[in-house]
Amino acid sequence: MAGIYIHIPFCKQKCHYCDFYKETTVNHKKTFLQALDIEISIQAGFLADEEIHTVYLGGGTPSVLQMSELENLMTHLRQTFRLSPDAEKTIEVNPDDISLDYLQGLKQIGFNRLSMGIQSFDPAILRFLYRRHNAEQAEMAVLLAQQAGFSNLSVDFIYGIPGLSEEVWMDTLQRLIQLNPEHISAYHLGIEPDTQFGRLKSQGKLKEIDEELSLKHYRLLREMLGNAGYQHYEISNFCKPGFESKHNSGYWNNSRYLGLGPSAHSFNGLERFWNVRNLHQYMEQIQQGILPNESETLSPGDRFNEYLMTHLRTARGVELSYLQEHFSSDVLQELMKTVNRLLSSGQLSLENEHIRISPEHWIISDSLISDLFIL
Repeated sequence: MAGIYIHIPFCKQKCHYCDFYKETTVNHKKTFLQALDIEISIQAGFLADEEIHTVYLGGGTPSVLQMSELENLMTHLRQTFRLSPDAEKTIEVNPDDISLDYLQGLKQIGFNRLSMGIQSFDPAILRFLYRRHNAEQAEMAVLLAQQAGFSNLSVDFIYGIPGLSEEVWMDTLQRLIQLNPEHISAYHLGIEPDTQFGRLKSQGKLKEIDEELSLKHYRLLREMLGNAGYQHYEISNFCKPGFESKHNSGYWNNSRYLGLGPSAHSFNGLERFWNVRNLHQYMEQIQQGILPNESETLSPGDRFNEYLMTHLRTARGVELSYLQEHFSSDVLQELMKTVNRLLSSGQLSLENEHIRISPEHWIISDSLISDLFIL
């Protein structure tokens, strides 16, 4: 199930936690879109033998693009690639960028899924994160999306934030459940070095949240969303039955995908490619007919580790039959030594020939998965 990701590298401001590549001015938007058109044409053969089942516009903030610009982009994609008639087509939007007219326009040009970055309903937390919208705008944006006819809406929230109390997080979840979106992505705050939070942490001006409170946030998240009918199908993702993100599931299932735009990544099954993380270099090279990317070929050990890393993030887990078919018996013997140790501790489970991380331990999944890697 192949997919296409397009990175729109523009934001009106940089949130304090975000380390995705972006520019805070749209002065070069026209030139960027011209370069993106060229890249689409250059990459026409990357997924030539596959039907495209998902398209995802992320960023940055794709909702800074005008409707005519989005329509031209989607038209070029349909002309260049073989899009499935029922392809999932997602666009990320900010609550303060949209109106009912804009949302209805998105529907008309083919988008059938929205991903909305809300992060919090608490005014103090929104200011701390340096978000542009307030709680009322966020709630209204969800209602407008539903009014516009979007029946597949995903909203993003963050927990594990310094200063976020258990009570405020519970209130946030209650308000979220009342809005009843089909999909919820909830991420524990990570403090990355090249962000404002990272700089504050290095200066001793910001401390990460207490581990015990962080765990309480996670348990509340699972309990309240589970009681409201959401399935916890991946570490950071919950959905109503049948509303899993097809695009992100493609990443976790090692499907092929093409990434377009600065900093975007691609995968053809054996190699990974990534575009330069610089808008001006990207535009300059594309205009010369040069793909501005680097690549690496994955070794058998890399493919084994990536299979574990992506599949153990999900409720489905790792299929033993797949491991037996694609990897050597020596590798599997080494794996099972560690698996058996973690089974006895209750951190892993083995059912129906699937190895899974027990959901209550997903919050520490990174360390568990790294224990299983082949070095």
